[in-house]
Amino acid sequence: MSNQKKVALDNALNALFLQVDASIAKDIQKKVIEAFQEKNVAGSDFYLDEENAYQRLNEEYEKYHTLIVAYDFDNTVFDYNKKGIEFPDVIGLLKVCKEVGCHLAVFTSDDEERIPEIKAYLDSHGIPYDSINENHDSIKFNGRKIYYNILLDDRAGLPSAFRILSRVAYGARMKKAQIGMTDVA
Repeated sequence: MSNQKKVALDNALNALFLQVDASIAKDIQKKVIEAFQEKNVAGSDFYLDEENAYQRLNEEYEKYHTLIVAYDFDNTVFDYNKKGIEFPDVIGLLKVCKEVGCHLAVFTSDDEERIPEIKAYLDSHGIPYDSINENHDSIKFNGRKIYYNILLDDRAGLPSAFRILSRVAYGARMKKAQIGMTDVA
């Protein structure tokens, strides 16, 4: 959807919301969002279609029998703002990823001084990781950004990445269980 269309839609919705009570406005907003999601109006770029993104990730896993899964620390597996938030689904997915042979890289913008604290937290909470801000040994370049097949980050499309990675990881887990390579908990 073009920016001009988005602005026009936002203006129309705002005008509509000014004319109705707040509870009705929220219901209308929810229905509009659902309608747009159903029509896949996020854009026409190939990887904006979640199914295409899933297919690519699954093909990479099938080819290499591993993925490099990067994940952020703060507010992805650790309650940085101390709001009492827990992250059992993301942590559970990371455990399944490890079980099916993925390399797990914590990718954080934290300073080096905080790395021991991060390691201690991950270890004490049973959150798997293989590296922090470092490329997997198989990656032969060293840039500012580490290489990964997928990123789990509360500020970078976590819901979509979680859905896509879940399909790949749990699918791999089921395949391994069917051939007796792992137990399914």
